[in-house]
Amino acid sequence: MNIREMTEELESKTLSPYATLSSKSRGRQVPEEKCEVRTDFQRDRDRILHSKAFRRMKHKTQVFISPEGDHYRTRLTHTLEVSQIARTISRALKLNEDLTEAIALGHDLGHTPFGHSGEYVLNRLMKEGFRHEEQSLRVVDVLERGSGLNLTWEVRDGIRNHNSRGNPATLEGHVVKLADWIAYINHDIDDALRAGILKEKDLPSEPIKVLGKTHSQRIDRMIKDIIRESYWKPYVRMSDEVYEATVELRSYLFERVYVGSSAKSQEIKAQKMLELLFEHFLKNVELMPEEFVAIAEREGIERGVCDYIAGMTDSFALHKFREIFVPFSWPIEKINF
Repeated sequence: MNIREMTEELESKTLSPYATLSSKSRGRQVPEEKCEVRTDFQRDRDRILHSKAFRRMKHKTQVFISPEGDHYRTRLTHTLEVSQIARTISRALKLNEDLTEAIALGHDLGHTPFGHSGEYVLNRLMKEGFRHEEQSLRVVDVLERGSGLNLTWEVRDGIRNHNSRGNPATLEGHVVKLADWIAYINHDIDDALRAGILKEKDLPSEPIKVLGKTHSQRIDRMIKDIIRESYWKPYVRMSDEVYEATVELRSYLFERVYVGSSAKSQEIKAQKMLELLFEHFLKNVELMPEEFVAIAEREGIERGVCDYIAGMTDSFALHKFREIFVPFSWPIEKINF
């Protein structure tokens, strides 16, 4: 018996009866020989962690577009916070922590530059629409390595269904879905307080009374509530009291931070910039990297351009915009009169 088989046996003996066992995975789209050391879900986690799309998230906006401070969240730090919260819940519930971590690390790989502002633009420009969870799945199925990462069905399902509209097939997927909620609600409050957009005294009193006054208290309350409500159960959920308080706090953030605040003051500029880049590459397909030109030829120009722009970091999108649309200055000594 090799190390992987021992791990699989340990899972079957120690995990919840509602956990997803790696030995029972529905498998990959293209069958592969098993690893002697790692389970299939551990391999998926490692493939995501070592992907280019994962590394690019460190330069993609969470809420604040191109923030000047070092302590604001990016898409990567958000992902790491989701992973930590999800693993804590999954471990306590005796679910499959490796599957949970793989889903968490991959759930936002398809996010656009400039956060949901970029997603809004591509959704408007693409005939079939654009949703970042679908693009995340496209990254792991098609774009990364030129042919995708060939992940297991369970990880792919969790990535596709992590948002509020989704319904993951595994409890591990449901854990990530709630962990994503917990992470962004709390860290967006933290960032908004740091930026001076919100003040502690302005936070709505009722949900704060239920969830806690501080960042750590709120996260602790939400996590422990999920564990108490879901331990050894065929579902993962919050209690009604904590769920209602969380929804109210999320609604407050939409009103005060996500829509119309100074955090979003650069949105119109960012959206216009992405629109111009989209139009430019539609007319100049050959200027994109070879892999996106190939996609344009195979799946249509719009699809190739969309994949190229969706994969850009904030800084790269700004660089390409300046390169294409902003005149550069010539040193006076190089000008011949």
